[in-house]
Amino acid sequence: MRQLRAAWRALRAIGHVLRGLWIIRSEFGRLTLPQTQLLVREWSRQMLAILGVELLVQGTPPAHGPLLMVSNHMSWLDILVLNAAHPSRFVSKADVKSWPLLGSLITGAGTLYIERESRRDAMRVVHHMAERLRAGDVLTVFPEGTTGDGRALLPFHANLLQAAIAANAPVLPLALSFVDSVRGGRHDAPLFIGDTTLVASIWTTLCADGVQAQVRYGEAQPPRGRDRRTWSQDLRTEVERLRSQPD
Repeated sequence: MRQLRAAWRALRAIGHVLRGLWIIRSEFGRLTLPQTQLLVREWSRQMLAILGVELLVQGTPPAHGPLLMVSNHMSWLDILVLNAAHPSRFVSKADVKSWPLLGSLITGAGTLYIERESRRDAMRVVHHMAERLRAGDVLTVFPEGTTGDGRALLPFHANLLQAAIAANAPVLPLALSFVDSVRGGRHDAPLFIGDTTLVASIWTTLCADGVQAQVRYGEAQPPRGRDRRTWSQDLRTEVERLRSQPD
């Protein structure tokens, strides 16, 4: 019975992705930024409902940019969850572009891609991020650089924070978690780590019950003269504090 439900969710999700691609190609070019953000938020919330994922937002989402948000990273679901809470432009690893269907959708939503192994590409992305921040955008990065298991926060890479320093833009720390709303405690179904394939992780999520995605917003921090490494450590400490708050 659970697998039948999962298959039905999968069919509905594929249809919703195709609808999202059609919206991007047919409507995004003629909409204002607030209209686009509203579409992204509502589409993302509908997708979470299709997948059987409940969304809980704590704290205050950003009202406007310029702003860089930093978050821990656990799942292929993270971008969807954060867009459902408050849409932003993401900076992501380049291999996300090759994800079936989802890659086209994420690309169409304006994601900036980075080849993390290339120092030159990192400099290019930092320059582009600073331009977007000066233009008033809200950007989101996952400074761990890869997905974790949700038990411990990985070290933060400080490079991309240089964009916020260059643009004199504040950074808002936030924390993501997946909770079992039925049995309590962490929910591991959405995790996308180690040798787990994307398809396997999606299927595990589709089969799961009681997945609640929690987003906890902290307070935006101005640079205050900090270098990127010091600021990165301060932000990591705050994300850890937000992660550790009781449900």
